[in-house]
Amino acid sequence: MERKGRRRGGRAYSRKIKEAVHLLFFKRHRLPGARGWELRKELGPEFPEVLEALDTYLRDLDLKVTRVFDEPELVSGEPTREQLMEARYYITLRGTMTPKTAKMCGWRIDDIAGLAVAVAYLISKRGRAPRADVERILEEKLPGWRVDVNLDRYIREGYLGEDDKGNLYLDWRSRVEIDQKQLVSLILGFRK
Repeated sequence: MERKGRRRGGRAYSRKIKEAVHLLFFKRHRLPGARGWELRKELGPEFPEVLEALDTYLRDLDLKVTRVFDEPELVSGEPTREQLMEARYYITLRGTMTPKTAKMCGWRIDDIAGLAVAVAYLISKRGRAPRADVERILEEKLPGWRVDVNLDRYIREGYLGEDDKGNLYLDWRSRVEIDQKQLVSLILGFRK
């Protein structure tokens, strides 16, 4: 009898891992992934354990479940239950992507280069700078008409944010998907 219950529980857990995949891999809103409260609603209160099991499955595929907080500076030590509910969870690469694969992701190489320039500039300015300054830097690298289009895309995709004063800052996807130390190291190591 006990064995049957375990098997049923195992199937339920397997089903929850599949549901987590559906929630995290597919874009349902403007941004990828799902909030903790959405995951709790669909997967139950043990959603962190389900995500941990999913992360184990994804390891062989060079992917991982990533958790990001809107305001990481407010999270010190172990996050509270409320912070876990508001966090965004989604799937990212565990390693790095080849240039050939990056081209197949729907981003042109100059779009990626523009994002790298914008992120590097913002890092050099401690994470925040006026939009006009970032536009000026990008105009040196990209055709003028692409600068606004790209900046708007970076904001829409969650890599950059813009406050009501017209300042750009590094948003949640830059904090999670971009290895900022490696980016700076690559830029500093580049020789003409």
